[in-house]
Amino acid sequence: MDFLRPTALSEALAIKAERPDAAPIAGGTDVMVELNFDLRRPPALLDLTGIAELASWSEDNGSIRIGAGLPYSRIITELGDVLPGLAMASRTVGSPQIRNRGTVGGNLGSASPAGDAHPPLLAAEATVEIASTRGARRLPATEFFLGPKRSALAPDELIIGVRVRKAPGPQQFAKVGTRNAMVIAVCSFAVELDVANRRVGTGIGSAGPTPLRAPEAEAFAAGELTWDTREPLPDNVLIRFGELVGSAARPIDDVRGTAAYRRHALSVLARRTLSWAWRDFCSGGWST
Repeated sequence: MDFLRPTALSEALAIKAERPDAAPIAGGTDVMVELNFDLRRPPALLDLTGIAELASWSEDNGSIRIGAGLPYSRIITELGDVLPGLAMASRTVGSPQIRNRGTVGGNLGSASPAGDAHPPLLAAEATVEIASTRGARRLPATEFFLGPKRSALAPDELIIGVRVRKAPGPQQFAKVGTRNAMVIAVCSFAVELDVANRRVGTGIGSAGPTPLRAPEAEAFAAGELTWDTREPLPDNVLIRFGELVGSAARPIDDVRGTAAYRRHALSVLARRTLSWAWRDFCSGGWST
């Protein structure tokens, strides 16, 4: 197996064009597990840790650009105030050692339906930045996932970043597993309240062939929330929202849980996260 270590993005893209079979590696929290268990044996590893620009973030016109190599620990400490949903999800990823190494770019690259970063990115309508020697493009996160561990990446392309607007309102994330962290989610859910546009965003994880949104639940909640008067949410609204989220899922039975359990758990997570987000909105700090 060849080990390729570029020091600039242009060099990495050139290598990827010449060696499309080279597997990108940054934190290695997914790739090394597959190698150790002999589940994958690529002809070459393309080490991206020497490319400084991938491990940075920037702010531009109300949007945050996260480099593909920025570790979860920095998202938590440096972006928790402006991207709270993604920071919440990042806190549930593995152990502190894993969070110091793992990246959102790697999470997207694996395209696992259970990726913890995926639901908050979907809820926030994030955009994935992709590049090759042929040029760069941006793809909505909703279009990035094609199937279990399959994405829209071409063989010669690399994920170089993710662009997410600063939180336009309260965000929440929750997942179900045998414990709170260091575990693959049985299911997970993220919600965002876009106060100015009176929009609700959702993201479902580990309950379908890809991460999913729940558009019917989003439209229902946006129409039922009392944005001007900030009245408490009635139980029937929360229950219906949970039902619509559960019906949007496409789960299967596997070793971590049954499809029926996942739908039920998602309904509970949806009710809880929406009530928490609405409570945050009603407590002040977000103007309509």
